[in-house]
Amino acid sequence: MKNNLEQIATDALEPLGFEVLEVHLQNPGKRPTLLVRIDRLDEQPVTVEDLSRASDAFGAELDRLDPITGEYRLELESPGGKRPLLRARHFERMVGLKTKVRGGGHSFTAPIVRVEGDDVTFDLPDGPVTLRVGDFQANLAEFPDSHR
Repeated sequence: MKNNLEQIATDALEPLGFEVLEVHLQNPGKRPTLLVRIDRLDEQPVTVEDLSRASDAFGAELDRLDPITGEYRLELESPGGKRPLLRARHFERMVGLKTKVRGGGHSFTAPIVRVEGDDVTFDLPDGPVTLRVGDFQANLAEFPDSHR
C-alpha cells in the first residue's frame, strides 16, 4: 500500500509545485496516521500556507480514492532539519553539510564534498568515499544556516 500512497500523493501534489519526499503510514492497526513530508519544487522554504494547500488537495484525493480502510489522521510536514536526501539535486543543495548515511555497506556521518551526476562524495577521516544516489539512504545531520 505504501507505493500506492506515494503515487497518489505525487499525482495530487506535483501539479501544485510540491515534491513528495516521504510517505509513512504509522500505527496501521490502531489509530493510523498518514505522514507525508513535502518540499517545494522551486526549492523555496515550505510555508504554513503551502502545507494547508497540499493537505487540502491530498485529503480530497484520499477521500475520492479511499485507499485506507477506516479512520486515520493526515499530517503534512516540511522536511525540516533532518530532511531525507533522495536525489542528486538534494545533495547538491547541501554540499559542505554533514549527512547521516546508511546502506550500501556503509554507516557514517560526514560532510558532502561534491556531487558529480549521481555520484556523491563524502569526507570521512580515512579519506573520501563516493556512493551512487539510490544505493544508500541519507538524511541531513545538521541544520543549514540558511535555506538552500
